[in-house]
Amino acid sequence: MVEEAVQVDRPQKRRPLRTLFWVLAAGFGSLIFLNVLFPDLDMSSGDRIALVRVEGVIMDSQQTVEDLRRFSQNPAVKAIVLRIDSPGGGVVPSQEIYDEVKRVRAKNNKTVIASMGSVAASGGYYIAAATDRIVANPGTLTGSIGVIMETANVEGLLEKIGVEGVVIKSGKYKDVGSPLRKMSEEERGLLQAVMDDVHQQFIEAVAEGRELELPAAQALADGRIFTGRQAKEAKLVDELGDLEDAIQLAADTAGIEGEPKVVEPKRRFSIRELLESKFAGVFPKLDFHPGVSMKYLMAF
Repeated sequence: MVEEAVQVDRPQKRRPLRTLFWVLAAGFGSLIFLNVLFPDLDMSSGDRIALVRVEGVIMDSQQTVEDLRRFSQNPAVKAIVLRIDSPGGGVVPSQEIYDEVKRVRAKNNKTVIASMGSVAASGGYYIAAATDRIVANPGTLTGSIGVIMETANVEGLLEKIGVEGVVIKSGKYKDVGSPLRKMSEEERGLLQAVMDDVHQQFIEAVAEGRELELPAAQALADGRIFTGRQAKEAKLVDELGDLEDAIQLAADTAGIEGEPKVVEPKRRFSIRELLESKFAGVFPKLDFHPGVSMKYLMAF
C-alpha cells in the first residue's frame, strides 16, 4: 500500500514542473512571434532617440523612407539621427529620402540630425542637407555636389571581334547614349541639358537646406570634395564630432535629460538576405543598368 501511494504521488510532483516548462516555452514562442510580426515593438518607457542608417551606394529609398516614417509617428521618439556613410547613388532615391526627411521635420515636428561617417558625399550630402543640423568628423569626405552620367563606346571592340550592333528605333533620340556607336554632338548637348537641370535641383536643395544664397551654393557645386573640417568652413557642415556627439546634440535639442536611449529599426529575419550576404563574395552582384543613368555619386 505504501509503494502504491509513492507511485501515485510522483506524477503529481512532476506536474508543476511540466506546467512551468510549457508556460516558459509558450512565453518564449510568443516573444519570437511578436518580434517577427512587429519588429519595431518596444515595451520600454521613456523618451528615445531613433538612429537610422544610410550606408553604401544609394540604389533604393524604400527601407530608409519606411524607417523614417515609423519613427516619426512614434510619440516616444523625440528626435532622429540619420547616420550617413555613403558616396551617394541614384538621383531619385536620394531625392526621395531628402523629401521624407523634410516631411518628418515639417509634418511631425521631429528634429533630424545628420551624422556623417567616413564618407557622406553627393547623394549622401543631398540627404544631409534636408536635416536640422549636420555633424561630421574632421576627416569625413563630403561635398561632391554634382551629377555624373557614364557610358561606353564599344563600337571599335565589336568591329575587331566581328560583331555588328543593330538598333531599330522609332524616335530620333531613342537610343541616345547607346554604347554601340559614337555619340553625336547634338545628342551630347541634349544629355548635358538634362544633367544641368538635375544639377540645378541639387544646388537649390543645398541652398535651401544650408540657408545659403544661390550663388554661394553654386560656387561650391563643381563636384569637388571636402574634408569635414573644410566643409564646416564652407558652411556645408554645422559641427565637428562623431556619432555620439550627434546623438547628444539630438537629445539636447529635443530636451531629453541624462543619457539618451537610442533605438534602431529591427529587421525581420530573411533567409534571402542571409544567403545574399553569405555568398556575396563568391557570386558578386552585377550592377548593370542599360541605357542612360544619372547619379548623385562621388566617383574616382
